[in-house]
Amino acid sequence: MENSTILQLLNIKKTFGDVCVLNDIDLTVNTGEFITLLGSSGCGKTTTLRIIAGLEEPDSGKVILEGVDVTDIAPNKRDVNTVFQNYALFPHMNVETNIGYSLKIRRQPKDMIRKKVKEILELVQLQGYEKRMPSELSGGQRQRVAIARAIVNEPRVLLLDEPLGALDLQLRRQMQIELKRLQKKLGITFIYITHDQEEALNMSDRIAVMRNGKFEQIGTPAEVYDSPKTAYVARFVGTANIISGTVESSGETAIVNTPSGRCPVLSRHNIFTPGENVTLAVRSEHIELTTGDGNGLQGTVKEKSFAGGLLRISVTLADGNEIVASRYGIDSALAPGDKVSAIWLPEHAVAVEA
Repeated sequence: MENSTILQLLNIKKTFGDVCVLNDIDLTVNTGEFITLLGSSGCGKTTTLRIIAGLEEPDSGKVILEGVDVTDIAPNKRDVNTVFQNYALFPHMNVETNIGYSLKIRRQPKDMIRKKVKEILELVQLQGYEKRMPSELSGGQRQRVAIARAIVNEPRVLLLDEPLGALDLQLRRQMQIELKRLQKKLGITFIYITHDQEEALNMSDRIAVMRNGKFEQIGTPAEVYDSPKTAYVARFVGTANIISGTVESSGETAIVNTPSGRCPVLSRHNIFTPGENVTLAVRSEHIELTTGDGNGLQGTVKEKSFAGGLLRISVTLADGNEIVASRYGIDSALAPGDKVSAIWLPEHAVAVEA
């Protein structure tokens, strides 16, 4: 991946009525990068994408594409294409005509259009589907046609607004692999929107976690997952337990005192001061539950559930708060009502902004 900057958003603000949708955001995207805007509904993801595409005007700020200010330039004058969740295929056109439509309105020669469409169909693995109508395709096939139509012009930036949202889970995971393969092969910059943190972690070079019109954190999947900056990021990306307490002692490993017991945290990025209040994030997979051990946080097993290949054990702590521990397997000897201690290695606790 090249390190040159292809897109910049500078101090972008956008309001709809009295609602501030984007609150002075900045973003720099590198050439050939796969960057994902991740967040819940209403956080500003789609508005950001529409401003990049030119479908929406910011109240203030600039959109810089390849060093040129395109803030006031029409969508069709920007080297940017968009793929939507609902595919937006022309129902009366077959696959070949759908894909080649933009080349046709640019008055490209018919032989060139046919050749280009053939190449793109091979790329999205839909050879032989040229004459099929959209109604004759599965959801995954229609999505591939939509992507093919968007990349046939070789845009510098491709915007994807929850493109896999309408697919079932198995097909969605398959298409994640396909899209990543396609992006690396083409070298096109992808700016991708999703509310699915697993999708973001699987596909992205970087993730920008959005909340209330601002970026809470921008970083690689490993940075966002292992070193969340805020309690919101820790909870939204993966399953993290948020624990509050007061620093009892500092040093290479600090000890934090909570109403449910004492717990350790490695002083990697923080200098802890005895007496200060801190908030810690601990991933569920790093928590071990033991019996007959007075160390760690004290609690009672509330319930067990199995999902996504992991057994999740909910524990009600002595102070009434709940934490979740997860492990591989479909069952555990622990049962609801058992008294347990929740422990973890100091390096698995991360101090976050509450």
